[in-house]
Amino acid sequence: MIKKFTFGTPTETEAVICREGIVEPGEKVPYFSVASSGGDQDKSHVLTYGMGEQDIVYGLGENIRGINKRGWLYESNCTDDPKHTESKHSLYAAHNFFLVDGTERFGVFVDAPQKTVFDVGYSDRDRLTVTVDEGGFVLYIVEGESLRHIVKEFRHAIGRSYIPPKWAMGYGQSRWGYKTAEEIRQVVKKHRDNQVPLDSVYMDIDYMERYKDFTVDEEKFPDFPGFVREMKDQKIHLVPIIDAGVKIEEGYDVYEEGVEKGYFCKKEDGREFVGGVWPGRVHFPDMLHEEARQWFGKKYKILIDQGIDGFWNDMNEPALFYGEDHLKEVFDQLKEYQTKELDIDTFFGMKALILGIANNPEDYKTFYHNYRGERIRHDKVHNLYGYYMTRAAGEEFEKMEPDKRLLLFSRASYIGMHRYGGIWMGDNCSWWSHILMNLQMLPGLNMCGFLYTGADLGGFGADTTEDLMLRWLGLGIFTPLMRNHSARGTRSQEFYRFGHLEDFRNIIGLRYGLLPYLYSEFVKSAMTDDMMFLPLAFVYPGDETAAVTEDQLMVGESMMIAPVYKQNARGRYVYLPEDMKLYRLRSTDSMDSQILTAGHHYVKAELNEVLIFLRPDHVVPFGKGGCNVEEAESSSLRLLHFVRTKAVYDWYHDDGFTRDVDLEKGITRITVEAHGTIASAGAGRCQWSLI
Repeated sequence: MIKKFTFGTPTETEAVICREGIVEPGEKVPYFSVASSGGDQDKSHVLTYGMGEQDIVYGLGENIRGINKRGWLYESNCTDDPKHTESKHSLYAAHNFFLVDGTERFGVFVDAPQKTVFDVGYSDRDRLTVTVDEGGFVLYIVEGESLRHIVKEFRHAIGRSYIPPKWAMGYGQSRWGYKTAEEIRQVVKKHRDNQVPLDSVYMDIDYMERYKDFTVDEEKFPDFPGFVREMKDQKIHLVPIIDAGVKIEEGYDVYEEGVEKGYFCKKEDGREFVGGVWPGRVHFPDMLHEEARQWFGKKYKILIDQGIDGFWNDMNEPALFYGEDHLKEVFDQLKEYQTKELDIDTFFGMKALILGIANNPEDYKTFYHNYRGERIRHDKVHNLYGYYMTRAAGEEFEKMEPDKRLLLFSRASYIGMHRYGGIWMGDNCSWWSHILMNLQMLPGLNMCGFLYTGADLGGFGADTTEDLMLRWLGLGIFTPLMRNHSARGTRSQEFYRFGHLEDFRNIIGLRYGLLPYLYSEFVKSAMTDDMMFLPLAFVYPGDETAAVTEDQLMVGESMMIAPVYKQNARGRYVYLPEDMKLYRLRSTDSMDSQILTAGHHYVKAELNEVLIFLRPDHVVPFGKGGCNVEEAESSSLRLLHFVRTKAVYDWYHDDGFTRDVDLEKGITRITVEAHGTIASAGAGRCQWSLI
């Protein structure tokens, strides 16, 4: 049951697209007290809920802190901030869905494209307060028999999650700093020579001609279509970045067309807003304007026609190095400091002035969108920009390639964007704490529809280490998006640069061995509006220890993971809600197993080992792997297993690129008896063995 309540005149976000089962009771909002302030057009709203002492709050998608969000202040205000510390309140996304579980159980979606604040026991540990900035919004209250059922109800309302091509679930290598085709050739050669599996190489802004969207630097990448074909011959997909800002430059067709047709965001006086990002002075396409969105989406064809079949959208909060008008004001104010003695007050005043140039909230109030024929100020719809940029590409991809899946993911997002692409978790750092943050984001993102997701393995900013990289891989081999990405100026972190290359080769190989299971669970989760990564409490309701366990996750229906995320640790404590079978994986051909009883265990885990825990009467399809997804697909399949009576598993398999995913046609039902007999029926291969 989903109940809908409307406050003021909300902006339609198109996050909710299925109205089936949604009622508008016209009665008092359940669970919350509601207070409003301000005039009719500028009214703010505050929703307050009294939490019980043991209540847990799940959700809010991409955010800092734990799986239980209680105890902090979170802001939905898409923000370009690469330092994801516990002190922050907002990251790149606005995912306004959360669950309350305790005295009462319900879900809440605050459909508001403007800034929204979730005070989850921060000001008062027993009170949850949602404050929606001035303007209207829609509130959805979701009720169901279990946490998982509530999530499925909500996910059904917001539409099916994006499903990528299967190759995009292979390993991808990336770095801000691959400047030439020859550098990329060497990266690929090193992987192939060292037998490290690889399916894609990501191209950051270096490939562009002076950072201009939909261009390729012909000096650094001569014969780009030929280079793309060369890489595809080696089973490598090139994935270029696209940024939100369009460089202001006479003779640049994207800029000139956008100005001519009025497709860029404008200031109140009707002139185009000027900001600064990588290319310098830019205009921002009005992604909320339907014609402008179609125009921008069609531009991706420039690269698709050259053989590209995957993209990542960046800087689309939108990020601002500066707003030109405000920058001029700052320069004027800085002149005053030339004659002042810089004491504690004046120095920090000057510092704040300079640091306030980038992503200044006031700049976002100075330009407008043409949305459904209405002029609307950007800050009122700020959280939609990244969503609608990715929607621009996704909608046009369906027209350009109606039968083929293309890879697409984004940095900024809002609920609804999950239908068009995935996300990566932004510019993290090479910190041990960010492995745990990566793990703890996964369930919240799945709740909001984002299944195709992952973090920059090894960390984007700062310098990684070999042990950090290996431990991060111990989690990263399970995430659908598996990409090693790092920033210019940091230590190079391609695996072949480290001393124990065999360990990296083997652990990456495990990803390809697990791919039959991971892909099956991904597609089934997408098609049934379910989660792929679940907190233990979602599978073991009523288990008090499971409810407070925040560093272990269920992955699909069969397994639990408990990665090591502390420096120099040689193992970790693990809680098992029931008897489980521990598989200690060192490669696709080297492993051992043991059955552990329910309860607490200290489990050793060397740097070259990955641990998975199988539930009773469950199996995991497992392959021999390969140097890419296509090769792994052709390998023989086996079953990791823990069968006491009988295990039944529905394995999904398809061609990996067709848009029309048919769950029923792609299922093979595998049945394993306690004495080891295996039977299978359905669409897939029928020869299985136990390991």
